[in-house]
Amino acid sequence: MQKKKCVAMLLAGGKGSRLHSLTKNLAKPAVPFGGKYRIIDFPLSNCTNSGIHTVGVLTQYQPLLLNSYIGIGSAWDLDRKDGGVTVLPPYAESSEVKWYSGTASAIFQNLNYLDQYNPEYVLILSGDHIYKMNYELMLNYHIEKRADVTISVIEVPWEETNRFGIMNTDADLRITEFEEKPDVAKNNLASMGIYIFKWSVLREYLIRDDQNSDSSHDFGKDIIPLLIQENMNLFAYPFKGYWKDVGTVQSLWEANMDLLDKDCELNLFDHSWRIYSVNPNQPPQYICPEGEVSESLVNEGCKIEGEVSRTVVFQGVTVKKGAVVKETVIMPDAVIGHNCVIEKAIVSPGVYVPDGTIIKPGESANDITLVSEETIGELQSN
Repeated sequence: MQKKKCVAMLLAGGKGSRLHSLTKNLAKPAVPFGGKYRIIDFPLSNCTNSGIHTVGVLTQYQPLLLNSYIGIGSAWDLDRKDGGVTVLPPYAESSEVKWYSGTASAIFQNLNYLDQYNPEYVLILSGDHIYKMNYELMLNYHIEKRADVTISVIEVPWEETNRFGIMNTDADLRITEFEEKPDVAKNNLASMGIYIFKWSVLREYLIRDDQNSDSSHDFGKDIIPLLIQENMNLFAYPFKGYWKDVGTVQSLWEANMDLLDKDCELNLFDHSWRIYSVNPNQPPQYICPEGEVSESLVNEGCKIEGEVSRTVVFQGVTVKKGAVVKETVIMPDAVIGHNCVIEKAIVSPGVYVPDGTIIKPGESANDITLVSEETIGELQSN
């Protein structure tokens, strides 16, 4: 294999339990987003746009659809003989099946994949965040700082610091301390889960971590704290722009609604930084004479007979006559029956919402309803 300057490793094996039934049979990075995408489209497109064309995708939980979606990587220009995208599931050795027990464990078990490219640097990414980022600029920063590890960080609201891993730094952005979800934070620089390692450093620490029986084999809990403890050169790379962890129903709904804002930082219409996806190959959408659509994204193959406002509508959706849908995400191939009223919800892929169903937020205006087959069953039984 030809030696590579930088190889990306994309962690895509998470269960995503906080997305409930959306990930019952689906890996979190394969969850639909933004009317035509899946979450994994964003890091894969960022790699291509950043000139990183060798990407390992580490899958584990419910990988069938995700593996099929990635295919040979042609949608992201990653179908290459030298490099390209490679799906890396857990595998069996003569003595045991080596399941990924943590983020560091997943990379460790694929050292052979990295060894064949003998890269200078390894970029480690999460497959469950929505953002656009030029990794080449981060790599240049890493080289300029002569860092062993560079971690991308973003300023978060102070009241939300207890949800994130917080990086404390000196004036030169050298990382001096890592605090996982602190009750009282010293600053508001949150880790984005994007790391660039010197390959030699990463290899050494992964091997040591594997030999540590007390380790949980996680970058945030084990590898990064040990590097800081041993005074290695870790730097924070400040990121300015849109970034969203879509690990909950609420945050997934919010990120979709963000796209409907005229001045959204995540500009999907920017042709200089395209987000690529697998084309659904559907017919054009049809808005019936009785249909009304406002402030919404409507994808191919949809048939709108009712009223839709501030809503993201994926491919193949039908909204029947008399239905009123507001501030909702309707995922692929769902059907909203006659005279339904749906507000502030996510309708799961393929769900049929029976005629006359009414779904509105609860007492809290922030309550988002996940409409699944189970939800419909419960409504019909009441």
